[in-house]
Amino acid sequence: MRVGVIGATGAVGKELVEVLHKRRFPVTELRLFASTRSAGTRQKTPFGEVTIEEYSLEAARGLDLALLAVSGEFAKAHARALAAAGVAVVDNSSALRLEDDVPLVVPEVNAGAIGTGRLIANPNCTTAILVVALEPLRQAFGLKRVIVSTYQAASGAGAEGMAELERETRRVLLEGGPAGHEVFAHPLAFNVIPQIDSFQPNGYTREEMKVAWESRKIMGLPDLLISCTAVRIPTFRVHAEAVTIETERPVTAEAARAVLARAAGVKLVDDPAAQLYPMPITATGQDEVEAGRIRANPVFGDCGLDFFLCGDQLLKGAALNAVQIAERLRK
Repeated sequence: MRVGVIGATGAVGKELVEVLHKRRFPVTELRLFASTRSAGTRQKTPFGEVTIEEYSLEAARGLDLALLAVSGEFAKAHARALAAAGVAVVDNSSALRLEDDVPLVVPEVNAGAIGTGRLIANPNCTTAILVVALEPLRQAFGLKRVIVSTYQAASGAGAEGMAELERETRRVLLEGGPAGHEVFAHPLAFNVIPQIDSFQPNGYTREEMKVAWESRKIMGLPDLLISCTAVRIPTFRVHAEAVTIETERPVTAEAARAVLARAAGVKLVDDPAAQLYPMPITATGQDEVEAGRIRANPVFGDCGLDFFLCGDQLLKGAALNAVQIAERLRK
């Protein structure tokens, strides 16, 4: 397939190229698109050096597949026209996720939603990590409500966020001065920030509402009760999530552990006696979402469960999921 990565110089764009190679996606021609200032430069890839191009519909029209790692504004302006030109499009932005005519897909959960679509939305990174574990539990025990607190890495803000965390951490350690900030609302080094994206009229941030809106659409549960608190923490990669659910039918930790042990896209890491549980340091670079700390939740009686997840934001939360969608489109 003739594949184009649009937004190729960003963290997700670079990860997309690596995942295409790692999963042996049948790339016969790779083209990379980025901003005007990057056009003409060459980027090393597992497929060889590729010259970066400035995007135009005419230039991209010959592609079979376009993977978008660009802003929502770009996606709104160009994604539909690109799909109308006959190119299969997977969009990583939030722009089209809730549009009725655009499937929002996590392949382990709702691959069937792709249908004959040529324009597919990739979900929010936190949502993708969450629903991979929620869906098998829903199938086994039913699902009434979800309460989740997320601990999200700097990578969620792109390469600029990771660079700021590294720079300001060095500043504090080596110079003894206060950490600064430009990308984040407050210094992230040696801090946690309980705000990701803008606040909404209901007091939640847009990031928190994305988890609710998108989970409902992906799982086909429009009335699912779900509440999220999203926190930025000073790690580079991997988002962590503490999840509490109330199920429709009784659930035990042992039964939930058995379900998650065989769930697609999930790796069970749950041996407290050996101090084994999900952590960013072990989930970094891993395709699967780690699940552990599985235990009964006493608040909801026989129908309550607590567990902890860690998933690589740049992989299952972005590039890997997009390439998995592309694999389904190819089929």
